[in-house]
Amino acid sequence: MSTNKTKTIVITGASSGLGAGMARMFAARGYQLGLCARRIDRLESLRDELIQAHGVRVELLALDVNDHAQVFEVFKEFHQRFGHISRLVINAGLGDGRRLGTGHFELNKKTAETNYIAALAQVEAAMEIFRAQKSGHLVLISSMSAMRGLPRHLTNYAATKAALAHLGEGLRAELRGSPIKVSTIFPGYIRTEMNKGAKKLPFEVDEKTGSCALANAIEREPDTACVPGFPWTLVGFLMRNLPLGLVVKLNG
Repeated sequence: MSTNKTKTIVITGASSGLGAGMARMFAARGYQLGLCARRIDRLESLRDELIQAHGVRVELLALDVNDHAQVFEVFKEFHQRFGHISRLVINAGLGDGRRLGTGHFELNKKTAETNYIAALAQVEAAMEIFRAQKSGHLVLISSMSAMRGLPRHLTNYAATKAALAHLGEGLRAELRGSPIKVSTIFPGYIRTEMNKGAKKLPFEVDEKTGSCALANAIEREPDTACVPGFPWTLVGFLMRNLPLGLVVKLNG
């Protein structure tokens, strides 16, 4: 069991993409890791890699974030194993979407349920632990898409990520001045397994670069951060303030 001084981070959706990338970055910084995802075989391979490379403690649990009861069970189990959770990153999500009104309600519903309802369950479970500990750092991985309503296949996805960002802001409003910190991170285009088939995207970076930028931002425990900071902080300002027609053009 770890002490309260040991850095322990739990990451959801850690079997691939940014979740696995962040796990690598935090393992290199000496964190103990609690990793969860549906694909336990991929988590096991990642655990072996991290232990061999960094000698850190890595605990694994299978988790489907849409099984809300399981979310609470898994987070409590991690807390019991480690004795304390310093930081919890809500990363699991879906990037799929279709234009509204084109016969794809079930797909869009699944994205909404995973990106917001399942995230809400994770926030509830994490906050129970942090309130009991009277400390902790909750990290919500949103998206630059959350900055504004977006057209076509991005409409539903952007709305789910905006909802998650508002959830984080509401918690920060409540917890101001407390030892529980809440950060909302807005990644730009990072090339991962999730979007490997997409066309080349503006200002995109590779998975390793993006994961490093995410870890650096999270370590600062900001209220909000666009990642990588350049050019996405400027892009975020423009997306929030330009006329909608120009925002649509910026997003292709």
